[in-house]
Amino acid sequence: MSTKPKSLFDAAIVRRAIVDSFLKLDPRRQIRNPVMFTVFIGSLLTTFLGIRALTGTSEESSLFIFAISAWLWFTVLFANFAEAMAEGRGKAQADTLRQARRDVQAKLLPDASRSSPFEIIPAAKLRKGNVVLVEAMDTVPADGEVIEGVASVDEAAITGESAPVIRESGGDRSSVTGGTRVLSDWLVVQVTANPGETFLDRMISLVEGAKRQKTPNEIALDILLAAMTILFLIACVTLLPFSEYSVKAAGQGTRVSVTVLVALLVCLIPTTIGGLLSAIGIAGMDRMIQANVIATSGRAVEAAGDVDVLLLDKTGTITLGNRQAVEFIPGPGISVEKLADAAQLASLADETPEGRSIVVLAKEKYGLRGRSLQEIKANFIPFTAQTRISGVDVENRQIRKGAAESIKTFVRNLGGDFSQEVTRSVEEIAKKGGTPLVVADGRQTLGVIYLKDIVKGGIKERFIELRRMGIKTVMITGDNPMTAAAIAAEAGVDDFLAQATPEAKLKMIREYQAGGRLVAMTGDGTNDSPALAQADVAVAMNSGTQAAKEAGNMVDLDSNPTKLIEIVEIGKQLLMTRGALTTFSLANDVSKYFAIIPAIFASTYPIMDRLNIMHLATPTSAILSAVIFNAIIIILLIPLAMKGVKYRAVGAAKLLRDNLLIYGLGGLIVPFIGIKLIDLILVALHLT
Repeated sequence: MSTKPKSLFDAAIVRRAIVDSFLKLDPRRQIRNPVMFTVFIGSLLTTFLGIRALTGTSEESSLFIFAISAWLWFTVLFANFAEAMAEGRGKAQADTLRQARRDVQAKLLPDASRSSPFEIIPAAKLRKGNVVLVEAMDTVPADGEVIEGVASVDEAAITGESAPVIRESGGDRSSVTGGTRVLSDWLVVQVTANPGETFLDRMISLVEGAKRQKTPNEIALDILLAAMTILFLIACVTLLPFSEYSVKAAGQGTRVSVTVLVALLVCLIPTTIGGLLSAIGIAGMDRMIQANVIATSGRAVEAAGDVDVLLLDKTGTITLGNRQAVEFIPGPGISVEKLADAAQLASLADETPEGRSIVVLAKEKYGLRGRSLQEIKANFIPFTAQTRISGVDVENRQIRKGAAESIKTFVRNLGGDFSQEVTRSVEEIAKKGGTPLVVADGRQTLGVIYLKDIVKGGIKERFIELRRMGIKTVMITGDNPMTAAAIAAEAGVDDFLAQATPEAKLKMIREYQAGGRLVAMTGDGTNDSPALAQADVAVAMNSGTQAAKEAGNMVDLDSNPTKLIEIVEIGKQLLMTRGALTTFSLANDVSKYFAIIPAIFASTYPIMDRLNIMHLATPTSAILSAVIFNAIIIILLIPLAMKGVKYRAVGAAKLLRDNLLIYGLGGLIVPFIGIKLIDLILVALHLT
């Protein structure tokens, strides 16, 4: 799936959002948002009052009522537009995915044997448990597990990555996805999902928001906003008889009309955050999709923002995953150039990353040019698990490299001696967390190659940022404690789990959770499934097993273990955005009091006119200006709701302080400026 983000105001998305804004006026949809449903009811009521005023049965100007009614409708439509815009990019991506899902033919096997005669049937008829044969250039008809064979598979339709991947039976690369294509060889696949339940189907539902459920925090905020709305509603209903009593008691002024009370209610309830809350949540999931991560629920995205413990695999996440030669350490009486030359000769035919790095180190550090085995007429000795050594026979020389014990046996069998200095070098490298390879030329021990699991550049700085945010990082590795401690110290993680087993991972997660911590981790194998199921945020690799993907609540289509850090940042950004806009909205409401309250009561209680600190022209202008500002501010904040507040690695206390200063203070000041400008425009156009 291509996740290249569309422009925020892509023409097709905007057109679609405008249409959806009107479709969302359905009362059954409006009632899901208590705040905006109140505005919706107010819009209907003022429309009715405006029609009634046209008949001459109302003391209020029909033009004023219809102006208030129109801007209340705009408020509802702008809130609908914000939600529709947030959904728009997801729907566009869902359309792209639907194009990838096409009718294909499946080669159904009666059993798990490739040699059995197959029956060609439509993929839609496949059921969980069926076994199919997928050959070169065939499209995988359904999600499944490879039970026989190995093949190169093009997963671009799902991941957006053009490079093919290897899928094979057994291990952690056995899962295949419907809609991908086999490029070479063949696979026997057992179907793991019924039609309509495939990974592609679930992706379509999730990215277009069809199955989006509100998160616990969203529900809690909705309840708070609904409670505030009810309180203000009660206050406004109470104000109507109080107004009539006040007019009679003062012997002057006019009573507060229903239209003005509706305007007051809409301006005082938190319409800004009420109108943008859903858009913020949808946009957060959309940012995950742009990162090529499919979250099975909004709750998982939100939980990522609250995570305070990260469990990270060492290999591929903290380190590059391939050991590389970083130093040649010669034995007594041996020059480093002689050791480098022998090590390079022994590695010329070694195609492993370690072997390649030895050749490169000898060439770059000591100027030894690469040589071919054919040119020097050498006989390569391959590595085996039994001998644990490899090397080359050339010009009556027997050059070998390998594990210390294996080289010691080789040298002593030829009558040579293994020096104590070399043994000490081997021990020192092991203490540093490296891998020592000893090099020998016949009976003579030449020295040691220092292989190091390279820590990724910049990863230590990322961990410092996470620590600043109060997040603890824990490295998980199968290495022995000594090696694990050395790498953990170099990478800068807070803790590590050495010789990690599935049981040990699960135990560690439960211990952290028992202490009130939220835990995130990644995994790709079946043995990771118990820990993934237990973790609060569990990111399964798309290249991993079906069991891992089912246990997790997120799937990384790029299968990049480092993505976990980015996922946490996206979750944090979602919470920061919601907090910032909630702060701005509540501060906004405080400022609007100074526009509406004095305007309503100034004619009855002249002292209230002193609160008209904005010096608004007339009560009518003040009320209409506040209602117009209330609608316009929603549309102006849509880009911020969708892009999110800029992520910064800061602690919760500093984040709260910054929110209060920037969005709290800004929320107090902006309405004064905005409402005054609208008032001046209304007066200049003689609309009040």
